Amino acid sequence: MRVISGKYGGRKFYPPNNIPTRPTTDFAKTGLFNILNNQIDFVDVKFLDLFAGTGSISYEFASRGCAQIIAVDQDMNCSNFIKKMILDWDIKGMQIVRSDVFQFINHCRESFDLIFAGPPYKLQHIRDIPDIIFEKKLLNPEGWFILETSPEHEFSTHPHFFHHRNYGGTHFHFFK
Repeated sequence: MRVISGKYGGRKFYPPNNIPTRPTTDFAKTGLFNILNNQIDFVDVKFLDLFAGTGSISYEFASRGCAQIIAVDQDMNCSNFIKKMILDWDIKGMQIVRSDVFQFINHCRESFDLIFAGPPYKLQHIRDIPDIIFEKKLLNPEGWFILETSPEHEFSTHPHFFHHRNYGGTHFHFFK
């Protein structure tokens, strides 16, 4: 795996085999960040990465200058790997929270400019995630929430939905 662009662009990282994740492909990440590069000043963004897995999306934000990143994952191996990467790459302003994402959301008192959720595609409550994000007021008024899913999920009728992108088996749903 690698970071696509920015300060850490081109750096490769090698998650251990014991991490139960489905990382976002480089093809899908490139497409996503092509959209975000034209819309967001990364330096000013407060970013929340839910179901962080290997931390790949968070590293992209850090690489582009984002100074406030919270990555959340409940898996101990994922959390330990992200902690190691933060130390190895000396990433400032990034922290890992080892927690169930839904428990984190229920107790979080902060709001964010951009939230990304890359849950397991088979997660039972994936359809509820956008509603929970907005009910808990985790998104700043001008903020974006991006949900990564498989092709089987559809959100175009959600009241906060505004955009959809498809990169093969990876779909990004944008909400604001």
